[in-house]
Amino acid sequence: MTALRLIALAALAASLSACNPLMQGSLNTLGASLRSPASLEVTQAQVDALPYYQIQVTTEYGSAVMALVRVQGKLQYWRANSNQLLLLEDGVIVRTLGFPNDLLGARLAPDSPFPRGLQHVADGQPSQRRIDLASNMQFDIPLSGTFHPAGIETVHILERDHALLRIDESLKSPIAGMSSTNHYWVDPQDGFVMQSRQQVTPNLSVTLTQLRPLRGQP
Repeated sequence: MTALRLIALAALAASLSACNPLMQGSLNTLGASLRSPASLEVTQAQVDALPYYQIQVTTEYGSAVMALVRVQGKLQYWRANSNQLLLLEDGVIVRTLGFPNDLLGARLAPDSPFPRGLQHVADGQPSQRRIDLASNMQFDIPLSGTFHPAGIETVHILERDHALLRIDESLKSPIAGMSSTNHYWVDPQDGFVMQSRQQVTPNLSVTLTQLRPLRGQP
């Protein structure tokens, strides 16, 4: 039933895209040139008008609203109207498709705190993962670093202010452009990632905001 429901919602999303300004805006902005990416203003009313889970992604190439089209275990598949795909696992972007120089895969360490939630991470707690990059077909690249809680911050999403715990993840990599600091704004109660800014590839930084979040299983 879950699979059929998500397939139906994906089909509905496609059918609405031609006439819905929110989804049409997604098509136009994520495909915008690097020189002048357009902004995308999203309202609560627009989100409420579309009956599926939604996130907003903003990159160097523009902004888009993406709809959830599939769930496989903890892996979530999000699709933009312009056909880009983004895969999320426990709030971490683990694969992209249709972006410049895609991320082919990301594998968190077995003791990663992401599955349990970041609300209890200690300052200096280690973080490790390995990634595969489409650029030059580079595989099994190690990223390692530490987490640093940065306190409660007010984050405005749509028309509401959220008191969220900011967690910084400082990572180092042998690949140029991948040594960076990721930021996660999480619910201090359960660690759910409401907003994040992640360096996905050397040429792709993504700010991801939950508009209508899926918390748990659909």
